[in-house]
Amino acid sequence: MDIREAQRFIDETYGKRDRDRGIHADLVWLGEEVGELFKAVREGEGIEEEIADVFAWLLSVANVLGVDVEDAFRRKYLSGGPPP
Repeated sequence: MDIREAQRFIDETYGKRDRDRGIHADLVWLGEEVGELFKAVREGEGIEEEIADVFAWLLSVANVLGVDVEDAFRRKYLSGGPPP
């Protein structure tokens, strides 16, 4: 599965709820998941699950805002973007 397929899956599965909830609430959920990732890293367990959650919520936010994450990533990092 590539990024675009993952984004489409998230939209098909959660898109209506995400749009109904609104961008500000979606951003709060994303922030909560980032916090859970910090905790998982600190405790050394559940890291992969929390990374997946952060990624899913990032895709949800992008869907609500109408941003194609794969295109945005390519433009920023693969087309003369900032050096690593």
